Amino acid sequence: MKMMADDRLYQICRSIFAPIFRCYFHPQIVNADRIPKSGPVILAGNHKHALDPLLVDICTFRTVHTLAKSELFEGCFGFFFSRIGAIPVYLEAPSNPDAYAGAKEVLRKNEVLNISPEAARNYTKEILLPFKTGAVRLAKETNTKILPYCIVGDYVFRSRNLKIVFGEPIEISEEEVADANKMLYSAIETLLLENRYD
Repeated sequence: MKMMADDRLYQICRSIFAPIFRCYFHPQIVNADRIPKSGPVILAGNHKHALDPLLVDICTFRTVHTLAKSELFEGCFGFFFSRIGAIPVYLEAPSNPDAYAGAKEVLRKNEVLNISPEAARNYTKEILLPFKTGAVRLAKETNTKILPYCIVGDYVFRSRNLKIVFGEPIEISEEEVADANKMLYSAIETLLLENRYD
């Protein structure tokens, strides 16, 4: 799968958007220095709001490739999302071989991949939805570490509780897929329990 990402366009958009996002929402960003400055990495976290990927984007100066629902690539903005390196995922499909291949290419090019193992926004009262195995399978197949994160709080003007927290990197290359998925779930769940607001 050929990637159409334009790093220059992404960085231009980020330089414009990041200060606006920070000023409007006033998010607290914790441990962003754990995102490596080079090399492949998978960022994996919970998905509570449509703006979650944008919050992740402003945590690093590197280009972040996010797996996003296919509806975002329809209409007038579809070309833009493709150009900034997002990867479409068809949520209703039994499998997404093109998305998986695109994600693997990102990692093989030593870039940053952002993925939500929940595969959809969590509208339930559960702390997390059951995880899909794509993140850990990608990590195993490309020998890439996973950096878990959690997002808590509210996306409101000058929010007093919006926060993203990055945990310790996870090495799962020697783990079975099911065990690795449990490790990732536990890491993100722990971050949420330690940082969420009641």
